[in-house]
Amino acid sequence: MRKILVLFFLLGLVFSAQAQFGIRAGLSSANFSDTNYKANVGFHGGVYYRLGTPMLEVEPGIQFAQKGFETNNPVNGDVITESLNYVDFPLLVRLNFLPAINVFAGPQVSVLVSRKREESGDIQTATDPIKGYDFGGVVGISAYVTEKINFQLSYDIGLSSLNYYDTDVKNRVLKLSLGYDIYRKY
Repeated sequence: MRKILVLFFLLGLVFSAQAQFGIRAGLSSANFSDTNYKANVGFHGGVYYRLGTPMLEVEPGIQFAQKGFETNNPVNGDVITESLNYVDFPLLVRLNFLPAINVFAGPQVSVLVSRKREESGDIQTATDPIKGYDFGGVVGISAYVTEKINFQLSYDIGLSSLNYYDTDVKNRVLKLSLGYDIYRKY
């Protein structure tokens, strides 16, 4: 009986707290750490759900994110483009220090869903040369320009080695996003 009462109490807190559901999309500039590769410009987009108080919010989300890099083959100079598609699962904590501006940070788990390496017309799609998941962190700042529209600048920091062709590299992604709160309870 006590477990049921605790469950109802927790559900009451969840549903009485301020909540918002929204979508977010934007451009990414991705690269690997400790390399001299060029950044790969890509797209990211997904959904989020915020729950909390006016000062502190927790935001789980799910989004599709394009990552990778571009470089030149040292032997013949051909351009090599490595495109990696992930599904990211961030869990952010937002600190709202002004009504329209907040900073955030939190962990992120990413799952590799596809890979495309292109060099001189040769395309490889096998995911074997790279680890199928990534664990990292996210930090950033967000600002509301209207009651429902926000801009966000974030940086994804890969913390686990991707073991890319047996090389210790990590994802690094700078993201500029536009968000829209579909539902906002205030």
